[in-house]
Amino acid sequence: MSADTYWTIVAGVFGAVVGSFLNVVIYRLPLGRSVAAGRSQCPSCAAQIAWFDNVPLLSWVFLGGKCRRCRWRIPARYPLVEALSFAAAALIVHAKGLTLEAAWLYAFVAIMIAITFIDWEHQIIPDTLSLGGVALGWIGAVVCLDVSLVGSLVGSIAGAALVLAIAALYKALRRVDGMGGGDVKLMAMIGAFLGWKMIFPVLFVAALFGSLYGIFLMRARAGTGKTAVAFGSFLAPAACLMLFAGDRLIALYLGVAR
Repeated sequence: MSADTYWTIVAGVFGAVVGSFLNVVIYRLPLGRSVAAGRSQCPSCAAQIAWFDNVPLLSWVFLGGKCRRCRWRIPARYPLVEALSFAAAALIVHAKGLTLEAAWLYAFVAIMIAITFIDWEHQIIPDTLSLGGVALGWIGAVVCLDVSLVGSLVGSIAGAALVLAIAALYKALRRVDGMGGGDVKLMAMIGAFLGWKMIFPVLFVAALFGSLYGIFLMRARAGTGKTAVAFGSFLAPAACLMLFAGDRLIALYLGVAR
């Protein structure tokens, strides 16, 4: 086994462990609970979870996706978050090596994972994540990221301003709020990490898949009026996609356009 392969696997295992913590963040943060204090408990019976039932990915499989005590069905979101975090850490270290830049980019993806699932379930984006991420992006632009501080600052301002403009236009046309302040702050964070050049591609990809999902909702819930889409849960994955494959996708798009 080569050293690169070894460290890629180690990074993936580390990512899975962090993914277990991200599940705590996703569950507790919207409820206003501390993400650091207190052992993990079953949300159904409140039984404390033993360490051997809290091994990332493996415990969910061995338990058959159910609480050992009350047999409450553990949502598939738990292993999914751990698997996504595993893959993100492994891919980033494989591409960037054991560098400070890799650590910063993984932090970005980890926050995006948490925001995706929180916004999907609760339709909120905690400021702790988005605004903290903005500051982290600006610092990263100074110390390690492949984007200048000016590009990072312009990216934050442009991203936030563009989402604000779209939200204002939507409200003027439809008389209802389309996007909230959380989306504005999230886009500021994305701009801080990816720079201003990725603002439009991220918004385009998020809008494309958000629209497709909205059409699905209109068909599935015809007559109920419940067709709201948590746009942050599309912005965050779109940002991760552009982080990993943005340059290739843009080149492919330009080639097709020609």
